[in-house]
Amino acid sequence: MSIPFETERLLLRTMQGDDLEAVYEIWGSPEVMKYCGGASTKSRIERSIDFYRELQNEKGYSVYTVLQKETSAIIGVCGFNPAEDEHEAELIYHFNQHYWGKGYAAEASAACLAVIRKNCPRIRKVIAAVDPANPASGKVLRKIGMTPAGMKWFEDTQQEELCFELELA
Repeated sequence: MSIPFETERLLLRTMQGDDLEAVYEIWGSPEVMKYCGGASTKSRIERSIDFYRELQNEKGYSVYTVLQKETSAIIGVCGFNPAEDEHEAELIYHFNQHYWGKGYAAEASAACLAVIRKNCPRIRKVIAAVDPANPASGKVLRKIGMTPAGMKWFEDTQQEELCFELELA
């Protein structure tokens, strides 16, 4: 089930298998992923795309492919991972570095928040974590209404990260 939704400049849709090359330019980029555990491999990204398609079908939310309306180019990914608490979802976003600083992360994130509010009433809180060395990401989260909630240790990145949250209910 593909659920497209849009903003003024962006189209977001469920990930598809043929997104692999464009998503690899994002998740496979050491520069894009330097604050998120490092670049990924194509085979891992392929598994992630399959996971997000299943997640969309099962839970009604996922990480979406973000396309620039004007060019139809895939410029990023944005959406939600399941959290430990079934009433929470973790917001993530990653964009091709050629599109940084243009407001796309905040625009896509705000659209994702609107969709999860509308389609997933069981999700009561959205959480996000930011590497303290990446203040631009924290700025995006503040811009969409999320508030800092303290530091937390993350095993996958082996560091403390600043956590943000937003109550939906």
